Amino acid sequence: MRTTKNLRKSPKTDGPHPVASFVLNPPYMKSAIFFERDGIMNQCRVERGQQISPRTLDDFHVSVEAREPLQRLKDAGFLVLVTTNQPGISRGYLSRRELDLMHIVLRKKLPVDDVLMCAHDEMDHCPCRKPSPGLIREAAFKYQLDLDRCFVVSDKWQDAQAAHNAGCTSILLESPWIGKGHHDFVLPDLNAISQKILHLAANPVAIGAELAR
Repeated sequence: MRTTKNLRKSPKTDGPHPVASFVLNPPYMKSAIFFERDGIMNQCRVERGQQISPRTLDDFHVSVEAREPLQRLKDAGFLVLVTTNQPGISRGYLSRRELDLMHIVLRKKLPVDDVLMCAHDEMDHCPCRKPSPGLIREAAFKYQLDLDRCFVVSDKWQDAQAAHNAGCTSILLESPWIGKGHHDFVLPDLNAISQKILHLAANPVAIGAELAR
């Protein structure tokens, strides 16, 4: 696993944010939102019904419409983390240099705290390759996260399964790739997702109530 990061302080406010008690409770534990990269943070072409990850910097196009909902979440005190499976590295058709350049561009254009990546193929049985929860657990150790108060956002079932395995709440963006496995919420766009997270964070008991419906 390889990580790149660009930590930024949230802007100061005149008083505590409505969800501050959620993201900082217990005081020494933090809350984070894990975003799948491909299809959420950047655009992907689709071939034969499957998303194809960009292989070169020229093919990497950041989804700039994600900036505003991400910034709202950062302003609320959440860490914004990106996770991605990139087996092209182990398969030999994606270079680390190109991938690192993509993530530099991503961090410049979007308010992201860290990018966590698994470079292994499925046959490697790596515990960090989603749907295994290794990337989430690594981040939990690194940033002292309370995973019960963390969210996973994606357009794919693998991330929802990783969230379930790690004990996080999963929110899927409507797409052809969400599958029929475990997920907590499915919403139409990132604005709706950010609003749902802020609502759940401001009303922690609502998570259990809404999941029980």
